[in-house]
Amino acid sequence: MQRVILATTSALALMAGNIGSAQDALTNYSLFGTPGLLEMPTAQSAPEGTLAGSLAYQDGLFRATATFQLTPRLSASARYSIVDLYDSPTTEIDEGAFERSFDLQYRLNNEGTYLPAFAIGIRDAFTPGRFASEYIVASKSIGDNLIVTGGIGWGAMGLRDGFDNPFSDLGDRPVFDDAESEGQLGSDLWFRGDAAAFGGLSYQINDKWGLVAEYSSIDYPVATGRPALEADSPYNFGVTYRPRPGTQLSLASLYGSEIALSGTFTLNANDRPAMSGLEKAPAPVNARSAAQLREDTWDRDTAPPAGLRAAMEALLDIEGLTLRGLDVTDSTARIRYSNSRYRSHAQAMGRVARMMTQVMPPSVETFILEPEARGIPLSSVTIRRSDLERLENRPGAAEQLLNSVEIEDAAMRGPIQNRIAVEERFRWGLGPYLTIDPFSSDGSIAVDAGLSLSASYTITPRTVLSGVITQSVLPADKDDPSPDTDDIPNVRTDGGAYGDDGVPVLQRLTLASYGRPATDLYSRVTVGYLERMYGGVSTELLWKPVDSRLGLGAELNYAVQRDSDMAFGFDEFDYDVVTGHVSAYYDLGNGYHTQLDVGRYLAGDWGATLSIDREYENGVRVGAYVTQTEISYDDFGDGSFNKGVQISIPQDFITGQPNRGSYGTTIRTRVGDGGARLNVGGRLYGFVRDAHQGDLTDTWGRFWR
Repeated sequence: MQRVILATTSALALMAGNIGSAQDALTNYSLFGTPGLLEMPTAQSAPEGTLAGSLAYQDGLFRATATFQLTPRLSASARYSIVDLYDSPTTEIDEGAFERSFDLQYRLNNEGTYLPAFAIGIRDAFTPGRFASEYIVASKSIGDNLIVTGGIGWGAMGLRDGFDNPFSDLGDRPVFDDAESEGQLGSDLWFRGDAAAFGGLSYQINDKWGLVAEYSSIDYPVATGRPALEADSPYNFGVTYRPRPGTQLSLASLYGSEIALSGTFTLNANDRPAMSGLEKAPAPVNARSAAQLREDTWDRDTAPPAGLRAAMEALLDIEGLTLRGLDVTDSTARIRYSNSRYRSHAQAMGRVARMMTQVMPPSVETFILEPEARGIPLSSVTIRRSDLERLENRPGAAEQLLNSVEIEDAAMRGPIQNRIAVEERFRWGLGPYLTIDPFSSDGSIAVDAGLSLSASYTITPRTVLSGVITQSVLPADKDDPSPDTDDIPNVRTDGGAYGDDGVPVLQRLTLASYGRPATDLYSRVTVGYLERMYGGVSTELLWKPVDSRLGLGAELNYAVQRDSDMAFGFDEFDYDVVTGHVSAYYDLGNGYHTQLDVGRYLAGDWGATLSIDREYENGVRVGAYVTQTEISYDDFGDGSFNKGVQISIPQDFITGQPNRGSYGTTIRTRVGDGGARLNVGGRLYGFVRDAHQGDLTDTWGRFWR
């Protein structure tokens, strides 16, 4: 043990005498999917906004990890593991136990000329935490290629050659209890018990190849509930290969007897993997001549309003936009349109405004643009035509134009003639689907794939009938519905019993109507088979001024549990409930958005859900949520309460082509009956906010694209 401490101290002393910067070097990812050596952490941080997905395998252990660099110094990780466990202090082993964990690391300082970077971290922060560890670690660059790391760990990192806790006032560490309720914050463990030293080196040979060596302080003693791994030696060695930027492949020799493989794939939300601007260039601004600028009216016989409308409709169709209404006077043109192509409403506005300069008579100086969604106008943006002509192709044009436009509520301007083209009333699509639920209601991994048939019929611009039918090609043996407990009905834990007959099922069939009751107000009423488990009625009212960071909403639902065959019946469970929430939404700025929902959930429990999201200018969104209700930890079961991490990546971020679609996933604890909500489509705030001042301002740089 003295040799280990001496080696670590010598390494730290060596760090202090050399110039370098570990935080600027290539970030090495460990087998835990976090910045680190092989098993041990480092004080490195990836660039802010980096999202890393990692897969690692060794005999008896598989890990899948998502790590996000929330700020330049703070990172968070969510991990799924499949691990063999000792089920008794003998050699009996349970294979394939499913684990979930959550990590946090904060880098305390930037590396200096002589001072290493220090970081403090928690691995597997929730109980029971089979790999639960806390650590303080330092890393220092030596030259451009070598990084030396040393640290002290507790918990699983304090099992090999441990010594007395330097923070002795914190007391002993509680004994690991496999039966402890899963998912509660393990703060009673943090930095308690014996500690141990660890350290290592990483050397980057060139841009592609690197070497890693470490002394690991993790041990795996034979004990009930412990991972069935044997660490005969503390020394681990590995080689890393980066075939392309954003990809790290690793091969490691562990404990002197095991081989491990891992792959880590990263993207940065501040960058774009595909080239931007792959969409077709917009039409140029058609500048008026000096003589045309003096005109104060236009000849309706030469340019009839119907002709202007037809021309605008054709030009917008080229851009993937749909004309919904057009009013033209001698000096003003007011246009309403829907945008189904561009993620940024500002970019769509730029395209519409350019087209208007091509079509509108010269006397029209004022353009009023009104984007709409689901038949309701979202905002009204007034632009002077002369500003478009003056600023096109000038440096700083986007900022100058933004300072001159007026953004208001479209409802203040009253109705505008709307119509729906006959060919747009009915739409349908057929395609494959794949769902992977690592935390299904019974705690297992649920995989489903098949075909999905969707269709919609637009009755009026604000009223839509839509539905989805799916046919699974991976029928699975699912548990029958279980009886309700005395304290909480099975509002979600019976989800695995739904749609297991091998026949097509009705996922959803709804009639939805949207409205604008008054200025700053938006409404929704949805009736039918709302989701796979429930039908009924869902109503919503949202107050959201176009220029305000704050939004307030209320939702009230009456839900009836559907039959498990997912046909048209409601008789099997005889369960109905009135559920609803009041919600507050706030834009904190810099891409941060918060939402607080307070109310009654599907099981009749009362509580609240807090969500916070970080949305980048490229549309990448990473967020977390937590729900706590009056249901006790014991009644809820594994997970203790609902919590999770949500990741959404827009399609145009990957392809570079304009598209409003996105790829998303939720990494959560096991589905439980407490804190469960209806999965109703078309909730208001998401699409209303997109065209309001905050989001328009954030993406206004795309106006000229």
